[in-house]
Amino acid sequence: MLSSTTIKMKDVPKEERPRERLLTFGESHLSNQEILAILIGSGTKTESVMDLSNRLIMHFEGLKLLSEATIEELTAIKGIGTAKGVVLLAAIELGKRIQQYKPEERFIIRSPEDGAEYVMEEMRNLKQEHLVVLFLNTKNQIIHRQTIFIGSLNASIVHPREIYREAVKRSAASIICAHNHPSGDPTPSQEDIHVTRRLVEAGKMMGIELLDHLVIGNDIFISLKEKGYL
Repeated sequence: MLSSTTIKMKDVPKEERPRERLLTFGESHLSNQEILAILIGSGTKTESVMDLSNRLIMHFEGLKLLSEATIEELTAIKGIGTAKGVVLLAAIELGKRIQQYKPEERFIIRSPEDGAEYVMEEMRNLKQEHLVVLFLNTKNQIIHRQTIFIGSLNASIVHPREIYREAVKRSAASIICAHNHPSGDPTPSQEDIHVTRRLVEAGKMMGIELLDHLVIGNDIFISLKEKGYL
Protein backbone atom coordinates (compact mmCIF):
# COMPACT_ATOMS: atom_id res chain seq x y z
CA MET A 1 0.00 0.00 0.00
CA LEU A 2 1.30 3.44 -0.93
CA SER A 3 2.07 5.79 1.91
CA SER A 4 -0.18 8.82 2.21
CA THR A 5 2.81 10.96 3.13
CA THR A 6 3.89 13.47 0.47
CA ILE A 7 7.42 12.89 -0.78
CA LYS A 8 9.20 16.17 0.00
CA MET A 9 12.64 17.48 -0.86
CA LYS A 10 13.94 16.35 2.53
CA ASP A 11 13.23 12.74 1.52
CA VAL A 12 15.85 13.01 -1.23
CA PRO A 13 19.42 12.16 -0.06
CA LYS A 14 21.11 15.37 1.01
CA GLU A 15 23.92 15.18 -1.54
CA GLU A 16 21.34 14.88 -4.32
CA ARG A 17 19.08 17.74 -3.25
CA PRO A 18 19.03 20.49 -5.89
CA ARG A 19 19.18 23.33 -3.37
CA GLU A 20 22.24 21.90 -1.65
CA ARG A 21 23.86 21.19 -5.01
CA LEU A 22 23.24 24.78 -6.09
CA LEU A 23 24.83 26.14 -2.91
CA THR A 24 27.80 23.78 -3.23
CA PHE A 25 28.48 23.85 -6.98
CA GLY A 26 26.60 26.91 -8.28
CA GLU A 27 23.45 27.25 -10.34
CA SER A 28 25.20 26.61 -13.66
CA HIS A 29 25.96 23.02 -12.57
CA LEU A 30 22.30 22.11 -12.10
CA SER A 31 20.33 20.19 -14.70
CA ASN A 32 17.03 21.48 -16.05
CA GLN A 33 15.31 18.86 -13.94
CA GLU A 34 16.98 20.12 -10.75
CA ILE A 35 16.13 23.77 -11.45
CA LEU A 36 12.50 22.85 -12.03
CA ALA A 37 12.52 20.81 -8.82
CA ILE A 38 13.61 23.89 -6.85
CA LEU A 39 10.79 25.91 -8.38
CA ILE A 40 8.15 23.21 -7.88
CA GLY A 41 9.26 22.60 -4.30
CA SER A 42 7.59 19.25 -3.59
CA GLY A 43 6.31 16.14 -5.26
CA THR A 44 3.06 14.24 -4.75
CA LYS A 45 1.96 11.34 -2.58
CA THR A 46 3.24 8.90 -5.17
CA GLU A 47 6.04 10.78 -6.91
CA SER A 48 9.17 12.62 -5.81
CA VAL A 49 9.75 16.20 -6.87
CA MET A 50 12.63 15.08 -9.07
CA ASP A 51 10.43 12.54 -10.85
CA LEU A 52 7.69 15.15 -11.27
CA SER A 53 10.21 17.60 -12.74
CA ASN A 54 11.48 14.97 -15.15
CA ARG A 55 7.94 14.09 -16.24
CA LEU A 56 7.20 17.77 -16.79
CA ILE A 57 10.19 18.14 -19.12
CA MET A 58 9.29 14.97 -20.98
CA HIS A 59 5.67 16.09 -21.39
CA PHE A 60 6.74 19.31 -23.10
CA GLU A 61 9.65 17.65 -24.91
CA GLY A 62 12.14 20.09 -23.43
CA LEU A 63 12.27 23.71 -22.31
CA LYS A 64 11.21 25.31 -25.59
CA LEU A 65 7.58 24.18 -25.42
CA LEU A 66 7.55 24.50 -21.64
CA SER A 67 8.43 28.18 -22.01
CA GLU A 68 5.30 28.64 -24.14
CA ALA A 69 2.94 26.71 -21.86
CA THR A 70 -0.25 28.25 -20.49
CA ILE A 71 -1.54 27.86 -16.95
CA GLU A 72 -4.19 25.48 -18.28
CA GLU A 73 -1.59 23.30 -19.95
CA LEU A 74 0.55 23.21 -16.82
CA THR A 75 -2.24 22.41 -14.39
CA ALA A 76 -3.49 19.64 -16.68
CA ILE A 77 -0.39 17.70 -15.63
CA LYS A 78 -0.90 15.53 -12.58
CA GLY A 79 1.01 17.01 -9.64
CA ILE A 80 1.06 20.58 -10.98
CA GLY A 81 -1.65 22.59 -9.29
CA THR A 82 -2.41 26.26 -9.66
CA ALA A 83 0.21 27.36 -7.11
CA LYS A 84 3.04 25.44 -8.78
CA GLY A 85 1.84 26.45 -12.23
CA VAL A 86 1.90 30.13 -11.27
CA VAL A 87 5.46 29.83 -9.91
CA LEU A 88 6.61 28.20 -13.14
CA LEU A 89 4.91 30.83 -15.32
CA ALA A 90 6.43 33.63 -13.22
CA ALA A 91 9.92 32.10 -13.48
CA ILE A 92 9.55 31.66 -17.25
CA GLU A 93 8.37 35.26 -17.67
CA LEU A 94 11.24 36.57 -15.56
CA GLY A 95 13.70 34.67 -17.74
CA LYS A 96 12.15 36.18 -20.87
CA ARG A 97 12.36 39.70 -19.45
CA ILE A 98 16.00 39.27 -18.44
CA GLN A 99 16.82 38.00 -21.93
CA GLN A 100 15.11 41.02 -23.49
CA TYR A 101 16.67 43.52 -21.09
CA LYS A 102 18.94 46.10 -22.67
CA PRO A 103 20.99 48.27 -20.32
CA GLU A 104 20.44 51.96 -20.78
CA GLU A 105 23.24 53.97 -22.32
CA ARG A 106 25.67 54.92 -19.59
CA PHE A 107 26.67 58.49 -18.92
CA ILE A 108 30.34 59.13 -19.79
CA ILE A 109 32.50 61.49 -17.74
CA ARG A 110 34.98 63.38 -19.93
CA SER A 111 35.49 66.47 -17.79
CA PRO A 112 34.68 67.99 -14.38
CA GLU A 113 31.75 69.72 -16.09
CA ASP A 114 30.29 66.35 -17.03
CA GLY A 115 30.46 65.14 -13.44
CA ALA A 116 28.93 68.35 -12.11
CA GLU A 117 26.16 68.24 -14.70
CA TYR A 118 25.29 64.68 -13.65
CA VAL A 119 24.68 65.59 -9.98
CA MET A 120 23.95 69.32 -10.03
CA GLU A 121 20.17 69.33 -10.30
CA GLU A 122 19.57 66.95 -7.42
CA MET A 123 22.32 68.29 -5.14
CA ARG A 124 22.30 72.07 -5.50
CA ASN A 125 19.24 72.65 -3.29
CA LEU A 126 19.88 70.05 -0.58
CA LYS A 127 19.59 71.46 2.94
CA GLN A 128 22.29 69.16 4.34
CA GLU A 129 25.65 68.16 2.95
CA HIS A 130 25.53 64.91 1.01
CA LEU A 131 28.62 63.01 -0.13
CA VAL A 132 27.79 61.26 -3.39
CA VAL A 133 30.17 58.90 -5.15
CA LEU A 134 30.07 58.06 -8.84
CA PHE A 135 31.61 54.70 -9.70
CA LEU A 136 33.13 54.45 -13.19
CA ASN A 137 34.35 51.64 -15.42
CA THR A 138 37.50 51.68 -17.54
CA LYS A 139 35.68 53.72 -20.20
CA ASN A 140 34.75 56.42 -17.65
CA GLN A 141 31.10 55.39 -17.85
CA ILE A 142 29.06 55.71 -14.67
CA ILE A 143 28.11 52.23 -13.51
CA HIS A 144 26.69 53.21 -10.10
CA ARG A 145 25.84 56.26 -8.02
CA GLN A 146 25.50 56.17 -4.26
CA THR A 147 25.06 58.60 -1.39
CA ILE A 148 27.71 57.50 1.11
CA PHE A 149 27.31 60.10 3.84
CA ILE A 150 24.93 62.85 4.95
CA GLY A 151 26.23 65.61 7.23
CA SER A 152 29.22 67.96 7.40
CA LEU A 153 32.35 66.42 5.91
CA ASN A 154 34.78 65.38 8.59
CA ALA A 155 37.83 63.21 8.03
CA SER A 156 37.19 61.34 11.29
CA ILE A 157 33.69 60.37 10.14
CA VAL A 158 34.01 59.94 6.36
CA HIS A 159 35.99 56.72 6.12
CA PRO A 160 37.64 55.86 2.78
CA ARG A 161 36.91 52.19 3.43
CA GLU A 162 33.16 52.77 3.05
CA ILE A 163 33.72 54.28 -0.39
CA TYR A 164 36.33 51.84 -1.66
CA ARG A 165 34.45 48.81 -0.33
CA GLU A 166 31.59 49.80 -2.61
CA ALA A 167 34.03 50.47 -5.46
CA VAL A 168 35.44 46.95 -5.16
CA LYS A 169 31.94 45.51 -4.98
CA ARG A 170 31.01 47.33 -8.20
CA SER A 171 34.33 46.46 -9.92
CA ALA A 172 34.89 50.18 -10.46
CA ALA A 173 38.08 51.34 -12.16
CA SER A 174 37.83 54.84 -10.71
CA ILE A 175 35.54 57.10 -8.71
CA ILE A 176 34.41 60.71 -8.54
CA CYS A 177 33.24 62.20 -5.27
CA ALA A 178 30.82 65.10 -5.07
CA HIS A 179 29.40 66.93 -2.09
CA ASN A 180 27.26 70.00 -1.81
CA HIS A 181 27.50 73.17 0.25
CA PRO A 182 23.97 74.15 1.36
CA SER A 183 25.12 77.79 1.50
CA GLY A 184 25.41 77.73 -2.28
CA ASP A 185 29.09 78.74 -2.12
CA PRO A 186 31.30 75.88 -3.43
CA THR A 187 34.54 77.24 -1.98
CA PRO A 188 36.26 74.17 -0.48
CA SER A 189 36.98 74.14 3.24
CA GLN A 190 40.18 72.82 4.78
CA GLU A 191 38.21 69.75 5.85
CA ASP A 192 37.10 69.18 2.24
CA ILE A 193 40.74 69.27 1.16
CA HIS A 194 41.82 66.97 4.00
CA VAL A 195 39.12 64.41 3.17
CA THR A 196 40.10 64.55 -0.50
CA ARG A 197 43.76 63.84 0.22
CA ARG A 198 42.83 60.87 2.42
CA LEU A 199 40.70 59.48 -0.37
CA VAL A 200 43.52 59.96 -2.89
CA GLU A 201 45.98 58.02 -0.71
CA ALA A 202 43.47 55.24 -0.04
CA GLY A 203 42.71 55.01 -3.75
CA LYS A 204 46.38 54.59 -4.59
CA MET A 205 46.63 51.66 -2.19
CA MET A 206 43.47 50.08 -3.63
CA GLY A 207 44.40 50.70 -7.25
CA ILE A 208 41.18 52.67 -7.76
CA GLU A 209 41.82 56.26 -8.79
CA LEU A 210 39.94 59.22 -7.38
CA LEU A 211 39.45 61.21 -10.58
CA ASP A 212 37.99 64.29 -8.93
CA HIS A 213 36.18 65.72 -5.94
CA LEU A 214 33.50 68.19 -6.90
CA VAL A 215 32.05 70.74 -4.51
CA ILE A 216 28.54 71.63 -5.61
CA GLY A 217 27.04 75.06 -4.98
CA ASN A 218 23.94 76.71 -6.36
CA ASP A 219 24.41 76.18 -10.11
CA ILE A 220 28.18 76.49 -9.71
CA PHE A 221 30.87 74.03 -8.70
CA ILE A 222 34.56 73.74 -7.96
CA SER A 223 36.78 70.86 -9.05
CA LEU A 224 39.43 70.06 -6.47
CA LYS A 225 41.43 68.40 -9.23
CA GLU A 226 41.52 71.62 -11.21
CA LYS A 227 42.55 73.40 -8.00
CA GLY A 228 45.51 71.07 -7.69
CA TYR A 229 44.44 69.12 -4.59
CA LEU A 230 44.50 65.71 -6.31
